[in-house]
Amino acid sequence: MTIGKSVKRIEDPRLLIGKGQYVGDILLPDQCEAVIVRSPHAHAKILRIDTEKAKQLPDVQLILTGDDLPKDLEAIPMRLAPNEALTMALQYPLAKEKVLYAGEPVALIVASNRYMAEDAAELIDVYYEPLDPIIDVHQALHPDTEILHPKIGSNDLFLLHSKKGDIDELLKNSPYQLEEDLYVQRHSGIPLETRGLLAFVDENKRLTVYGPTKVVHFNHQILSRLLKKDKKEIRFIETDVGGGFGPRGEFYPEDYLIPYAALKIGKPVKWIEDRLEHMKATNHSREQKHHVVVGFDETGRIHAFKDEIYVDTGAYIRTHGITVPVLTQGLLAGPYDIQGLDFKVHVVATNKTPTGTYRGPGRFEGTFVRERVIDLVAKKLNLDPTVVRERNLIQPNQMPYTNGISALGQLVEYDSGDYPQILAIAKEEMDWENFHKRKAQAEQNGKFIGLGFAMFVEKSGLGPWEFCEVEFAGNGELICKTGLADVGQGVETALAQICSEQLGIPYSKVKVIHGDTDVVEKGNGSFATRGTVVGGSAAYYASAELKKKILQVAADQYHLPSEDLDIKEEVITQVTTGLKLCSISSILKVAKAQGIELREKYTFSIDHMSYPYGIHAAEVAVDLETGKVKIEKYYIAYDVGKAINPMLVKGQLVGGMAQGLGGAMYEELRYDDNGQLITGSFMDYLLPSSMEVPEIDINILEISPSPLNPLGAKGAGEGGTVAVAPAIANAISHALEKYPLHLTSLPIRPEQIREAIKKGPSIRG
Repeated sequence: MTIGKSVKRIEDPRLLIGKGQYVGDILLPDQCEAVIVRSPHAHAKILRIDTEKAKQLPDVQLILTGDDLPKDLEAIPMRLAPNEALTMALQYPLAKEKVLYAGEPVALIVASNRYMAEDAAELIDVYYEPLDPIIDVHQALHPDTEILHPKIGSNDLFLLHSKKGDIDELLKNSPYQLEEDLYVQRHSGIPLETRGLLAFVDENKRLTVYGPTKVVHFNHQILSRLLKKDKKEIRFIETDVGGGFGPRGEFYPEDYLIPYAALKIGKPVKWIEDRLEHMKATNHSREQKHHVVVGFDETGRIHAFKDEIYVDTGAYIRTHGITVPVLTQGLLAGPYDIQGLDFKVHVVATNKTPTGTYRGPGRFEGTFVRERVIDLVAKKLNLDPTVVRERNLIQPNQMPYTNGISALGQLVEYDSGDYPQILAIAKEEMDWENFHKRKAQAEQNGKFIGLGFAMFVEKSGLGPWEFCEVEFAGNGELICKTGLADVGQGVETALAQICSEQLGIPYSKVKVIHGDTDVVEKGNGSFATRGTVVGGSAAYYASAELKKKILQVAADQYHLPSEDLDIKEEVITQVTTGLKLCSISSILKVAKAQGIELREKYTFSIDHMSYPYGIHAAEVAVDLETGKVKIEKYYIAYDVGKAINPMLVKGQLVGGMAQGLGGAMYEELRYDDNGQLITGSFMDYLLPSSMEVPEIDINILEISPSPLNPLGAKGAGEGGTVAVAPAIANAISHALEKYPLHLTSLPIRPEQIREAIKKGPSIRG
């Protein structure tokens, strides 16, 4: 049995001894390097681009502006949550008449090396006519503000309105109402390795691209479409990647420009993004403003939840379409049974870097809003916030449960779960019943401590399908080809464990191949916490079919019914007697001699997502002199249905918590009034270090296996991130409940806390 065991990752030895291959490691003969000239303005007309001086440099191979690209070139299309109305707001690889954000690509330079390309970039003169930048969603919606995409006719690019119940009647009949404005700041994934690509054309004029990650086959299709080439003329090869997290691996302007340049000059072209480019050009995420009105009674039961949301989507709609807004409203109700829901989401264009997904897209934002509101309701009624949660939770006997809202083309229907049980587990773990005594004692000693909870429901297993092919090689090794990509989540280990379980072989004898369009015939890739649920299920069924074929060969050999045979520890065994018949290797030889192909393919399709769920709890201590917050204890309980490898799940949760902590207290992509990014380096963009990330107690639960896949698995990739901010905010608020601290925006800054402390304890406190 390998499923359920914390076995070591098979990916790690190669990486730990320095044998990983990242884009920057690849060096080809005659390789050139590219540099992108980017707009220094957030909003401007392009009057003229003069490239003559740059062209005079001896090592410059190619210079491209928007006018040099094919006249019939399409804009970069949407991959997820596409909408026809938004096609007029898509981005082209190079700007032509206008630039709409600081960092937008304006020209491409290819030279024999990066130094010469940088020198040439400085010689290109771009003449701009600056225009007033739009840096706020409410400014964007003002009647006098210029419309960034005139063909759409408004900076309110898309309005999404979802309702359940008669919200106005429910609000009117609620004895209490709470109205709040909440804000989640703009930030994004910060990988160790920035984006990069290497493209070359072989002697047969066939294009090969190294570096695509996450959705290799999709990007392969898009490039062939934009280049107007048959897919067979292009090969994509996934390299190792120093972090994915959502932003990495989508189709960006550079994903067209670098292959196009390689085709033009007939030489290999490499481009590696520098850190400032990453901050300016890779997808941002998160920034949302929420105006919430909730109606509730004296018991804390919430009857109506109304939220008008303004999503700052930046200058263009990128490949994610409206995924983040859709998921924000789709899972905003979380684990609570609320009769009336009304979510109005505005997707607003501004002169900032376009946005996309980042670990827990839409749920990080929505969970912060909802879980802060729960605590604010409790505070208004002077109730225990865990009691308010208990009184609103969906009960196990209500499963499967739909909240009445649609997301990603399907009605949100929670497949299984016991939300009250996981809350009870967390309360016991944190000794909540006795915490008030510890809190009072600590205050007597001059220490202010607080404990905050935040519950969440995640989504995982997004379809519609995933592919797997398994085959026994001549040396007895199992080759597993998957349409997934490896962005650090341990996909090779998890799939090896699944195949191992089915075929009775050590997981170390499974070789997982992914990310090569010449080798793996199709795939949807790794995103939306879908790898184990969808890709793992494809591997499960493909291995099961191969097992049937092997057992039939053995059955014929021993004149036994195949259903009475099994494979355990590489031995064919008779089930009824326990008799060991022969090794699997001997049966493989028999099959080969008989000309039986030991290969199977399987495409696993799924119509509905699965919904893991969990709770975060944070105990903090606040220094009254500095406002510094120290996390004394952090706890995550997470029901993943079935953990294929608990160690991998734990790693996902710990890493996810670190990223959530960054979003809660440190990270912010902030712009000035001119639309200039002022946090474009690690001097200004703060990241939590090992000094700030606490030890995290992880409780991996398997209370509610998913009925939607054969493994019973639910995804584990994003649950560590989504509830960090409200858990910490609730804990700080609890610690300083006697002070006028009102935490409704992120990131939580020490100056906010100091300001409240300076005002002294409130009368109510």
